[in-house]
Amino acid sequence: MENSRKPRCNELLERVADALLPVLPADSTILLGLSGGVDSVVLLHLLQQLSPRHSWRLSVLHVHHGISPKADLWAAFCTDLCARYGVPLQVEHVDIAPLRAHGIEAAARKLRHAVFARHPCDFVALAHHADDQAETLLLQLLRGAGVRGASAMPLLARRAGLPSLLRPLLHCSRQEILDYAAAENLQWVEDESNSDDSYPRNYLRHRMLPLLSEKFPAYRDTLARSTQHFAEASELLDDLARLDGAQAIQGEILTVTALQALSQPRAKNLLRYFLHSLGAPMPQAVQLDDMLHQLCRAREDAAVCTTYDDWQVRRYQGKVYALHALGEFDQSMVLPWRGEAELDWPALNTRLRFNRTQGTGISLEKLQCAPVTLRLRCGGETLRPHPNAATRTLKNLLQEHRVPPWQRDRLPLLYCGNELVCVLGVAIAAGYQATAEEAGGQLSCTYSTANTPLAVADRTSKAC
Repeated sequence: MENSRKPRCNELLERVADALLPVLPADSTILLGLSGGVDSVVLLHLLQQLSPRHSWRLSVLHVHHGISPKADLWAAFCTDLCARYGVPLQVEHVDIAPLRAHGIEAAARKLRHAVFARHPCDFVALAHHADDQAETLLLQLLRGAGVRGASAMPLLARRAGLPSLLRPLLHCSRQEILDYAAAENLQWVEDESNSDDSYPRNYLRHRMLPLLSEKFPAYRDTLARSTQHFAEASELLDDLARLDGAQAIQGEILTVTALQALSQPRAKNLLRYFLHSLGAPMPQAVQLDDMLHQLCRAREDAAVCTTYDDWQVRRYQGKVYALHALGEFDQSMVLPWRGEAELDWPALNTRLRFNRTQGTGISLEKLQCAPVTLRLRCGGETLRPHPNAATRTLKNLLQEHRVPPWQRDRLPLLYCGNELVCVLGVAIAAGYQATAEEAGGQLSCTYSTANTPLAVADRTSKAC
């Protein structure tokens, strides 16, 4: 019996290796999400064998959600397991309370991915398998998902500016994983919530899929083929959206006239593509229809703003902006700047960067005259943007530079003493502009990343 188990274990190991070798170059860094359950324990066992063979650098992350009373025990189990394997582990604690409105499962998933995004690596390895894939497809169809949602999970998902998601066990069944764990005498923890049928996924897993398996024993393979078909259809729709958006999408802004010129199905497809490109969740069908109607049919001067989940879609001067809903902020905030290269800016929930330059930007010498602070607009500010220009009100400058209204009161203003030096992305006061011989600096702002809950519409860097 033991001899028959070992070849099956070697077969699973080689199948995983065959799936990974085409997509994982040597010296790739892999961060494995380890829950302590059997799926992730088996994946860790496989990857710690394969990594030395192929010069992959493996590390592990355990996210402590604090939902279960056994959460501390799970973290301790993961710590001991990784110590035995000699694999570096980090344990991150998260607070699920602020996101409970999304549902426990969705909130936990959001927090996990936010934690993964903060850790530098090439690939994040997750232990999803063929049964997870089938469950995900059925859940998406039951929610009325479109072809993108029905595409379910790919083996490799590349993401701009973020580590790629890797699912090495996607073509393995849950039973194969359990057999491997038994043959290798592996230990794991059991999440008591996995037996709770009140969760939709558990209901499918424990009640519906066993019945389906009696009549359709190959349902995992056939549903996996369906996800491939949906994925191909989704790619074709993206190709169409890229054609429709070639002139319509400018950076991270979409022109309203492009939506108005398309048929409703193509306009909806372009709007979905635009939202997806910004990392926004897909709105429900009714929300998307209402959004498109308001963007295309509202008065030219109307302040269009539609909200769904924690995102907003706005229209300003013929352009569509998508952004995380902006929260409250302290209008009286004053933030001292003492030469730091980076500073957090709560009003936009983003990060300011100060880059050294020569002969351009803000004169560093002139900033030595008085304490330098960052403040918010309070009304009545003026600034002379060029040596030969007249002094202008900040209100007029913001309008001329077409700064969207919802950003105007949140933009950082750089002061030296009580003199306004710079308005981010708009202008530097003439008296503080660096001459050709002077050391200078550029103030820039890189907007939202995936690990922050809020963002502003234009997430490219702005500088002044």
